[in-house]
Amino acid sequence: MNTRQFLILLVLGLIWGASFLFIKVAVVTIPPFTVAFGRTALAALILYVVLRYRGLKLGSWGHLWGAFLILGLFNGAVPYTLITWAEIHIDSGLAAILNALMPLFTVLLAHFFTQDEKLNWMKVIGILLGFLGILVLIGPAVLKGLGTHVIGQLAVVGAAWCYAMAAIYGRLLKDVPPLVSATGQLIGAALLTLPLSFIIDTPWQLSVTLLSLGALACLSLLGTALAYILYYYLLARIGATNVSLVTYLLPITGVFWGALLLGERLHWSAFLALALILAGIAGVNNGWVKFSLSKKVVVEPSAK
Repeated sequence: MNTRQFLILLVLGLIWGASFLFIKVAVVTIPPFTVAFGRTALAALILYVVLRYRGLKLGSWGHLWGAFLILGLFNGAVPYTLITWAEIHIDSGLAAILNALMPLFTVLLAHFFTQDEKLNWMKVIGILLGFLGILVLIGPAVLKGLGTHVIGQLAVVGAAWCYAMAAIYGRLLKDVPPLVSATGQLIGAALLTLPLSFIIDTPWQLSVTLLSLGALACLSLLGTALAYILYYYLLARIGATNVSLVTYLLPITGVFWGALLLGERLHWSAFLALALILAGIAGVNNGWVKFSLSKKVVVEPSAK
């Protein structure tokens, strides 16, 4: 990895970490389903233009639209909506920390749904550390009752689980060009969230501020479209092992942006949970990276 590629990796981590900030600002006046639809629709349009510029055609993969819809559901529509709703009730930095559970869930699911990615003692320790991080964050609050703050945290955990399921299912598309897969699943997510946005959110009746609208535009243009482009650029040049380092950056940059621009001050338990989750990721990383390389799983690592 040369200096330029390393800087791009840092930029990618900063962009994906900022996605939680953009969501927090957007959801002030834009409801969750509409945020999810706006994010995926605009990003899908941009990636489609890039796709055609590179001479690729979605029509050549028309037989995979069912798979694109499933990935759009579990890698877009559901987690994007859950995280957006959650950030009505919890800080963006806290959401970024909980979202970092995705690779741990992926390793756990891989044990049950793959033949060659079974758990070993290091992976088990890593997963246990991750779940200990969840208990540190959510456990004390649960004892006081399931308020919206706790449910918001659980919603982000559910989103991370959805991302992990998408990673496993994404194995079916290992022979599809990554940009085609990304564009297809974003279109699928947009199609799934469109009716929900219109029926539940009735966006034409909203009083949307320019700040929220700008945050949604940044979320779509930077946190989704540009992030995908940078991710696949790095994937082709430095490999999945090096690109996977961005997983460590996401919760850190998410906390950084929330503190810098939103004035969020997380409890000490959040930082303890962050340390436990990052330690868990480090514990399973060899197995997770091997899974990514051998199966060429290409999904957005937690953003988002």
